[in-house]
This record gives sequence, structure tokens and C-alpha cells, in this order.
Amino acid sequence: MIAGILSWVWLASGVLLIISVLLHSPKGDGMGGLAASGGSMFSSARSAEQTLNRISWTLLAIFLGLAVVLSAGWLGK
Repeated sequence: MIAGILSWVWLASGVLLIISVLLHSPKGDGMGGLAASGGSMFSSARSAEQTLNRISWTLLAIFLGLAVVLSAGWLGK
């Protein structure tokens, strides 16, 4: 019962982790630098990036922690 619930939480944290990583802004300009007119349009971009970093690290900790617990078989079968 509890292993099933934790499996769903593990799956959801994995999906949310993928989404949060994809939401990060790229570090280099790449091809987007050709059309960029201003370096920082929004004053809260740094704060948003820090919040997104915290969310990503928290989701990573949850994902890895549940992966260890579920794979170790500590919950019984």
C-alpha cells in the first residue's frame, strides 16, 4: 500500500523534475543571442531563477531519496 503511494510520488517528482529543468534559462546565448535586444528585461529574473533552482534541487532530493527507499526494499513487499 505505502510502496504504491511512494511509487506514484516518485513518478510525479521525476516528471516535475524534468519540467523544472526544462524551464531553466540557458546559460549561453546560442542562436537566441542573435535576436536579443536587451540583456535583462525583467528585474525579477534572478529571483525567479533562484526559486527555480531551489525547486529543482528539492525535487532532485525527493526523487533520489525515494529511489533509494523503493529500490532497497525497506518497505516490504
